[in-house]
Amino acid sequence: MQNVPGNLAILFADISGSTSLYEKLGDARALECIGLCLNIMREVTVEHGGRVVKTIGDEVMCVFPTVSAGAKAAADMQSRVSMQEPTGGQRLAIRVGLQYGPVLEQADDVFGDSVNVAARMASEAKAGQIVTTRDSVDAMPPSMRALIRNLDTVSVKGKEEDIAICEIIWQHGEELTSLATRMDPGPTSQTRLRLRHGEREIVFGPEQKQMTLGRDASNDLVIADRKASRQHARIERRRDKYVLIDQSSNGTHLTLNGQPEFRIRREEFIFQGRGSISFGHPYESDPAEVVIFEVEG
Repeated sequence: MQNVPGNLAILFADISGSTSLYEKLGDARALECIGLCLNIMREVTVEHGGRVVKTIGDEVMCVFPTVSAGAKAAADMQSRVSMQEPTGGQRLAIRVGLQYGPVLEQADDVFGDSVNVAARMASEAKAGQIVTTRDSVDAMPPSMRALIRNLDTVSVKGKEEDIAICEIIWQHGEELTSLATRMDPGPTSQTRLRLRHGEREIVFGPEQKQMTLGRDASNDLVIADRKASRQHARIERRRDKYVLIDQSSNGTHLTLNGQPEFRIRREEFIFQGRGSISFGHPYESDPAEVVIFEVEG
């Protein structure tokens, strides 16, 4: 029997790099690790009032009655999987896509445009990311919308216009998921990030959560470079790591431990060792506004 369309949150989650697990760990051990990860995702789904629709290889498809329940489950899945011990030097990670909208239910399966969009969101996500649409974000309560980062626009098959996509920041979300927060042990070391910009030096320590960088005077670190965006990037502390999140139009150029310079745009970079940050252009184009960084501890 087919029901009238109703709104559900559809979640797709798959294990990132599962193919390489078989090469590195062998078939039996890899299958065991993937099975453990799938079990975590199934358990989280039930705990948050959802239902597993199907499991396809290393991917699960779930539905939830509300977008809030789907977002909380996605965050909890990421948190629990990230806490698993590495096996053979390989750490498991998942990619999650979420969409809230009308679906058709038939014989315990779900169909419709929202399902296709959710699957596309999962394909857009990177390891450790939760990607959703702006329409889904608009259906969230204000406390959750504060944990959203705009990413880009993408084309989706069957849709005339591109869709705005966003990332749900799950690492620091007490409002987003109480389960993930309770299980988060917090910083595991006293690492610090030292930043030098001209004559100014900033030490980003465990007591701080984030700082912003850009051309606008409201930023914590103001970059007087015409190629820099007004809100160019932000730095977040996630447990014992520091992450640079590019939000700019022209991208961010980085060097790391003397290696060749590379560029990120609307991406994240985990600080390691020491290096430099240039805003909107390569270092050699204009080294005046460079930021030197060093991770200590």
